[in-house]
Amino acid sequence: MCHQCDCDTSIEQLLQNNRDWVDEINAIRPDFFETLSHQQKPEYLWIGCSDSRVPANELVKMDPGTIFVHRNIANLVNSSDMNVLSVIQYAVEILKVKHIIINGHYGCGGVIASMEEHNPSLIDHWVRPIRKYYQRKQTELDALPYEERVNRLCEINVVEQVRNICHVPAVRNAWKKGQHLAIHGFIYNIKDGRLKDLNVSIEDIQSAEKAVLRATDS
Repeated sequence: MCHQCDCDTSIEQLLQNNRDWVDEINAIRPDFFETLSHQQKPEYLWIGCSDSRVPANELVKMDPGTIFVHRNIANLVNSSDMNVLSVIQYAVEILKVKHIIINGHYGCGGVIASMEEHNPSLIDHWVRPIRKYYQRKQTELDALPYEERVNRLCEINVVEQVRNICHVPAVRNAWKKGQHLAIHGFIYNIKDGRLKDLNVSIEDIQSAEKAVLRATDS
């Protein structure tokens, strides 16, 4: 069997799909690409999971150019991750986005990994913060059946990332300057395609401090 031939066929299919997509867009909206090339003024920064089943624009039926997207395993915002911090700073200070959305999903593999042992070393290091969230809520979580436990931890993880964003300097500076900026927590159900608002929106320093206090008390 020629594995190289299989690989070439798979890549060519991607390129053909792209040509088909361009033809379809041009037939419907002839000026689409010309207009798109002159602007990127998204109102939203979407921080989501790398899971291939959770594409940002498609979930909310938005065109390219309307959502600035960052994705990583389990949609984490860690203070040591210069990638996500630079994305947030660029989105807030240069693009002037009005909303930052943390979007998790039920059944997240990264969240499941945080509940298990014997992960590859880098993966285990990456999901360590989620393990700490589990420990804080262990009594609640251990009382749930396995699938519900995973999904509840997925929700907790989203809420914690919303709180983490409140500590990012670019976000706090924007609030101090009176820039309109709100942070939201969503979670996606792959089984039915629905997004759920977790109702943890934060839009100023005062509400951010209250959210931090709630986390400390819990």
